[in-house]
Amino acid sequence: MFSNREEKDEFRKLYDSAFPILFRVAYHIAGTDEAAEDLCQDAFFRLYEKNMVFPNPEEAKYWLIRVVKNASLNYAKRKERERKAYQRAFREDFRKEETGEGQLIKQETRAEVQEALNKLPENLRMVLVLKEYAEMNYKEIGRVLGISEGNVKVRVFRARERLSALLQGGKNVS
Repeated sequence: MFSNREEKDEFRKLYDSAFPILFRVAYHIAGTDEAAEDLCQDAFFRLYEKNMVFPNPEEAKYWLIRVVKNASLNYAKRKERERKAYQRAFREDFRKEETGEGQLIKQETRAEVQEALNKLPENLRMVLVLKEYAEMNYKEIGRVLGISEGNVKVRVFRARERLSALLQGGKNVS
């Protein structure tokens, strides 16, 4: 599998350092633990199968984040199309009945935030996902998205403003 122990150790270090970030990005786009884990594993398989070489581990991590981000967006779009097709076919209501007032409020709040987040344009949504859920700094986000650090800061600010307006029921969100 690996040609030597050193390569295996390097891959393990990359996996251990990048997986938590990749998982958070995938989870907040795809929405489920299982999908997020699968998307992350697929990204590592791609890296391995292509036998890619990077100048340093950070570059490999940024490449993996881009792969996971794109795969997660594709997954989310596909799932939404499937859900709509299923609802059209069976005209079913998929709302779940939950017990416990606290749990219900928590789920509703998460759903509201996710719904508002999904209404943001992709360029704003992605910087917010990478900043808040992947806990990346502005410089790292800029490298992942191929934009300047200043542009990242502006987008994060605008994304937070729009998200706040959407959550407060503001209609002036464009």
